[in-house]
Amino acid sequence: MKKIVFITLSLLLAVSFWNCEKDDICAEGTPVTPRLIIEFYDAANPTVLKSVTNLGVIEPTFTEGFGFTGVNKIQVPLRTTADITTLNFIQNGSDTDTANDNIDAITFNYERINEYVSRACGYKTLFYLNDINPIELTADGNNWIQNIEVIQPNIETENEVHVKIYF
Repeated sequence: MKKIVFITLSLLLAVSFWNCEKDDICAEGTPVTPRLIIEFYDAANPTVLKSVTNLGVIEPTFTEGFGFTGVNKIQVPLRTTADITTLNFIQNGSDTDTANDNIDAITFNYERINEYVSRACGYKTLFYLNDINPIELTADGNNWIQNIEVIQPNIETENEVHVKIYF
C-alpha cells in the first residue's frame, strides 16, 4: 500500500512539474522586424554625408509621421501587411509652415518573409527589395531628391545602411 501511495504521489509531483511553463516574456534586445535604414548624401559631392533639416516622413494614408532635423541617417518602418510602401519625404515638413513644403513620394517594392522568433516574441518580418524595380521616385518637376541608391536590398537587420538618398 505504501508503494502505491508513493508511486501516485511521485506521478502527481512529476506531472505538476511537467505542466509548468517558462514565463512568456520577449527579452529586450531580441531581434524584431527591422526598419529601413537610409543615409543622406550631398548630390554635388556624393561621398559626403549631408544632414537633413526639417524633414518630415509620412505614409500618404496616415495623418501622423516622423520628423527629423539635423541628422544624416534615419530609420523608417515598412508595411508588414503589403509588398509595397509609399512614403512622402517632405523637405521642410517637420515645421508648422506648410507653405514651403516640397514633397517627394518614394515607393518601396519588396517581398516579405515572416520568421519565427520565439513563442514569447512571435514572428518578425524580413523584407527583400525587388531586383527589377526596388524603389520608385515619383517625378513631379520639383524633386528635391536627386538620386536614390540601394546599398543592401535584404532588410534583415538594422546594423547596416539599406538605401542612400542624394539631395
